[in-house]
Amino acid sequence: MNQVLDKPALRERMRAVRRRLAEEVPDAAQRAARRLPLSRFGRFSVIGAYCPRGSELDPGPVLHAILGFNPGHAKAALPVVLDKHKSPLMFRLWLPTDRLVADASGIPAPPRSAPEVSPNLIITPLLAFDRRGGRLGHGAGHYDRTLAKIRGFRPVFVLGVAFSGQEIEAVPTEPHDQRLNAIVTETEFIEVAGGIR
Repeated sequence: MNQVLDKPALRERMRAVRRRLAEEVPDAAQRAARRLPLSRFGRFSVIGAYCPRGSELDPGPVLHAILGFNPGHAKAALPVVLDKHKSPLMFRLWLPTDRLVADASGIPAPPRSAPEVSPNLIITPLLAFDRRGGRLGHGAGHYDRTLAKIRGFRPVFVLGVAFSGQEIEAVPTEPHDQRLNAIVTETEFIEVAGGIR
């Protein structure tokens, strides 16, 4: 069977795995933040994160660890889904005190008044990952389109945050799928070949 055709079944299986892990390892986000080699993240000036949904690992501790390592240098941003189908994500600056509004997918996002920015570090959610930087997302393609657009004119570092139990041997990939530069879990930091330069 073509591995690409297995993606929907794999997504369903990994959603169940992630739900179980969220119950079994409730402090995974804090533990993942402690695994970061922070001195290697000081060069990033705009860090895109996300608002976790359901069992997605909360990127907050990882984001705040990076921001706190070099206070005043880096700014945080959150993605905005402009439409549910073909558009890349837009990132807008975000402060923890900001009021969020629902975007086109119903996800909390900064309001239109927040400045648009282009992150050079993007923290992404995922359903599964492998050690070659393969990432299985939810299937809407927002992150793949966004990363392809940014990487078309400059580098962007992509950090997946996940439970260690979301690792699989090989994520089925297609030509448009964008790879991770690194993954951080509650047990380790995994740098993909060509990761942090």
